[in-house]
Amino acid sequence: MPRSILISALVALGFLGQPLLAAPCGNTGSGFEAWKKDFAKEARKAGVRKRGLQALSQARYATRTIAADRNQKSFRYSLDKFMQIRGADTIVAQGRKRKARNAQFYATLERQYGVPAGVLIAIHGMETGFGNFMGDSQVVSAITTLAYDCRRSDFFVPHAIGALKLVDQGAITGATKGAKHGELGHTQFLPGNALTYGVDATGDGRVDFYNLTDALASTANFLRQKGWKPGKGYQPGEPNFAVIKQWNAATVYQKAIAIMGARIDN
Repeated sequence: MPRSILISALVALGFLGQPLLAAPCGNTGSGFEAWKKDFAKEARKAGVRKRGLQALSQARYATRTIAADRNQKSFRYSLDKFMQIRGADTIVAQGRKRKARNAQFYATLERQYGVPAGVLIAIHGMETGFGNFMGDSQVVSAITTLAYDCRRSDFFVPHAIGALKLVDQGAITGATKGAKHGELGHTQFLPGNALTYGVDATGDGRVDFYNLTDALASTANFLRQKGWKPGKGYQPGEPNFAVIKQWNAATVYQKAIAIMGARIDN
């Protein structure tokens, strides 16, 4: 029996089950449109509504995102080189000024969430240069591309769902720009984390990660919910150092934040 006829017969009898019907992940853009149609069904079941599904339908395969994902060299640098390339001295100098200018704001965040100003400011400086560059890639296209891409599909699928729900909520649109891996706002939240830990600190009824107050309150909330212990240290070997790992898995990044945070706080 020819293979095509055999497969058709098996499908008709139900022996091959659901996997044949699912659009597979891919390492090129050729299967992205078919994958989106299948992913729309999964998104709908997860609670994504009309606006989110429309944003998904309009998403485009992000070739720059894939190129960036294959070329993350900086996390392989030594700590000294990483800090030099990321401009640690500038972040610390500007961070101290920002803390002094807005002392009450940062003190309020620390009272509420237990996270010192230095850590939040170091993350803000490291991620976007204090909001000077929050990305030039469309968040929905970037994150759905990574969810489709075979390399880390399981990791990015929940964040793709999160991004579509953020569209439903009006926190972002399909055109919102962020980093090449779909991170958004002042401190570059992955969309699933933004959905879970976002805080409307301004009280305007909307979590806006491109608003500094909402973004830093959300960042502090993320760290607190991940186990930050108020009043405890955050250097290597101290209780809160492990919590920084929840923000970024690269050891060199974690150490850099701990060092810069201490320099800003002191």
